[in-house]
Amino acid sequence: MHLAQIQTSTTTPPKDEIRFRMPEEGDGAQIWALVKESTLDDNSMYCNLLQCTHFADTCAVAEMDGEIVGWVSGYIPPQEPDVLFIWQVCVSEKARGRGLAKKLILSLLHRPACAEVRRIRSTITADNQASWALFGSVAEKLGTVLTRRPHFTRDNHFDGAHATEHLVTIGPFEQPKPLEVVRAA
Repeated sequence: MHLAQIQTSTTTPPKDEIRFRMPEEGDGAQIWALVKESTLDDNSMYCNLLQCTHFADTCAVAEMDGEIVGWVSGYIPPQEPDVLFIWQVCVSEKARGRGLAKKLILSLLHRPACAEVRRIRSTITADNQASWALFGSVAEKLGTVLTRRPHFTRDNHFDGAHATEHLVTIGPFEQPKPLEVVRAA
């Protein structure tokens, strides 16, 4: 099949097929609604719009049957070009159990914006077992270690109103090959 044929194909993807892509400006409201349905701290819809535009290179959505069922937002800290900081990961109830969160994170590593990334960071509260399992699985897939330390503390940063956020670092690691991401589960 020629490239022109692939690009103009109008076939519909099979039901329940999940497609990964960069977020677009029009995705902000759907992402905001997805996060709202979860237990995550919610951001403003405007924040999600900025993530879909200003930070699109380091964010990804997963679509199933035309609906956004997965979201990962991240950015590269200006002073640390080898770090991808994962801000938020969310998967719809209907798409869970497929390793989607891990696949979304790993898919970012193949973006041109992440070419220099050798470490992934995030913050996680001590009681968030799902996130600890996710990031542990990402570290294992990348063949590296996960370290943690208190970062934003309950009393010093949250005035007692939020649990301490632990800084998680995965790495250093080598960039995985594209096929390794496809098979990540």
